[in-house]
Amino acid sequence: MTQPLAPDHILAIAPYRAGKPIEELAREFGLDPAGIIKLASNENPLGCSGRVREALSEAAGALQGRYPDPNAFDLKAALAAHHGVPADWITVGNGSNDLLELASLALLDAGSSAVYAEHAFVVYRLATQARGARHRMVAAKDYGHDLPAMLDAIAEDTRLVFIANPNNPTGTHLAPEAIGQFLAAVRTRHGNRVVVLLDEAYDDYLDPAERTDSTQWVRAYPNVIVTRTFSKAYGLAGLRVGYALAQAGLTDVLNRVRQPFNVSVLAQLAARVALADQEFLARTYALNRDGRIQLQEAFAALGLDFVPSHTNFVLVKVGDAARIDTELLRRGIIVRPVAGDGLPQHLRVTVGLPQENARFIEALSDILAQ
Repeated sequence: MTQPLAPDHILAIAPYRAGKPIEELAREFGLDPAGIIKLASNENPLGCSGRVREALSEAAGALQGRYPDPNAFDLKAALAAHHGVPADWITVGNGSNDLLELASLALLDAGSSAVYAEHAFVVYRLATQARGARHRMVAAKDYGHDLPAMLDAIAEDTRLVFIANPNNPTGTHLAPEAIGQFLAAVRTRHGNRVVVLLDEAYDDYLDPAERTDSTQWVRAYPNVIVTRTFSKAYGLAGLRVGYALAQAGLTDVLNRVRQPFNVSVLAQLAARVALADQEFLARTYALNRDGRIQLQEAFAALGLDFVPSHTNFVLVKVGDAARIDTELLRRGIIVRPVAGDGLPQHLRVTVGLPQENARFIEALSDILAQ
């Protein structure tokens, strides 16, 4: 009998499927790549800031055959000043996905479990499965997290709770008061043995009245990790850089399993420059706010149900999502099917530039009228 190449819990993983690349669609349908628009991966349609481009252009000519700073001293110093926390509370990652994996690697094993919500970011499920840990997926409430039910789902073997706020792929948002109450209840019932990871990849897209300083929870609770990314609002998706905030003890644990040199020289530089360019961040927020309204008003006019979004994408119920997705692809428009997230009748549409949103709306209207 042939022995399997890997343990059963690894063979059971369905690999992550990213949004279809523009080049791949061009090959499949014989399309001109220049005419394709991609509204699938929640990327910033503005790209990155001009300051970042200039810094990278200058740095590229001076690249040497040296490894990057393994501890990202300058980037950590900038992040520490930005958030008002000690530098030894920061872990850098190859995108925030890397931090999610590090948390699961450090905290989960075959004898433990993780709690996460239905319709939450798929990497929570993948990271849990990769460690052979038990899944405790809690049914969604109005497409978002049911925090009381998640609290009740924490078992004796639970070591990690994932919370996406705002949530991907549904775009829902939990009020700061609800998060604070949940963290206090976890600490009261379970002490520090259960770590809560707050994934804030889309926090920069929140309206000002919805925002809160999540470092308050890191300061109050030694069992809290907050993860952020430069891939979304800062437009550095191609460079892969994110970070986690946690008290020193938990940060030390994450760094014990972090790969050395996991953030490149150029990524560290780009993140520092991007962090300082708050004008670009404000421009991104305004463009996204207006584009989100553009999409949601169009969906309402078409009589489509959608989840009011707090992010840079909108989840919309279109019915035969597979057919509509294919028809959009034929027209050179890439959006994101979410059947794998338990939403077979929905599509997730990233907010693009105004003209990209308009082209998508026109194509969707035409398809629905057929």
